[in-house]
Amino acid sequence: MLRHSISRPLHQSFKRQHSTATTQVRRRRSPLGAGLALSFGVLTSYYFFFPDASRGAPTSKYEKLSPSHFTPCTVTSSEPRAPNARLITLSVPQEALPSSDQRHFPSIWSVFVKDDDIQVERPYTPLEGIGPEGEIQFWIKKYPNGEVGRWLHSKEVGDQVEIRGPLQTWLWKDDNFWDEVVMISGGTGVAPFYQLFYNVILSGQSPQTRFTLLHSSRSPLELPPSEILRPLYSYASEHPARFRIRVFVDKLDAEVDGEQDLTVGRINKDVIESTISRKYSSVQSWMWPFSGSAKLDVQKTLFLVCGPEPMIAVIAGPHGRNFSQGPVGGILADLGATLSQVYKL
Repeated sequence: MLRHSISRPLHQSFKRQHSTATTQVRRRRSPLGAGLALSFGVLTSYYFFFPDASRGAPTSKYEKLSPSHFTPCTVTSSEPRAPNARLITLSVPQEALPSSDQRHFPSIWSVFVKDDDIQVERPYTPLEGIGPEGEIQFWIKKYPNGEVGRWLHSKEVGDQVEIRGPLQTWLWKDDNFWDEVVMISGGTGVAPFYQLFYNVILSGQSPQTRFTLLHSSRSPLELPPSEILRPLYSYASEHPARFRIRVFVDKLDAEVDGEQDLTVGRINKDVIESTISRKYSSVQSWMWPFSGSAKLDVQKTLFLVCGPEPMIAVIAGPHGRNFSQGPVGGILADLGATLSQVYKL
């Protein structure tokens, strides 16, 4: 990982360079240093000119979708829905479609999208399953340093985009073990939770489990599009005992849709505490700061967190090395949640 060093003041930099100039002229490069420089150059060249197994995976239009190869898909729609965000729909060739019972997975899954210009791939989570005509829809934001996102935003209807997958991100077990599932998202991190909503909640799986979505965006302009929020609000209104949603914004800088019930502020400890079912637990007996000194049972509560890394760190602790789960930290650690109860997407 490249890190930017902190620049010295100009006069200190000049003084250092001037005082060491003679020494640098007379100093010979050591064989070890030259060898390390050569090795670094070779490895860098290998990375850019010889792709790894995933980036170099073959492309096949006639085989079924698979993580082992890329499938060329056609852009059928690309609509702006927020500043620097688009709803993009790809169409999978009919001959590459999996069977109908394999198009909606009881889990959260993603596909890799390859930027053909620089041979880089990034994972994206479809909002729903794969439609009957092979359509897959994504909500994709364009970030300044996001090569693939910028590349996708440049694509027009009719252009080709190669995808590799599906790849399972997290498996939902339909065993009614969890009393409550709390999904906490920020920005485009709502995509995997909308997929879970579409494939699990709407399908009626785990009827004894209650689901809550806590979502945060910086402003109303950056909220998920109505194609995402409207079904969530509608279902929550019709099934309040099954699903709840609360949406937060840092500030109100635009008109708010009348259907949206927004809270100005961040998802903090008080918000999460007030979300979890308050009931007596014989296993846990500590007291929580609820009115009436109610006791809180978190033993049968599952927390799923997805969003920008700083947000994940505050809510659940940062990811571990190579985006492993790492220990539970942040607010959820303060609430007593354990590693088996927290998953960072």
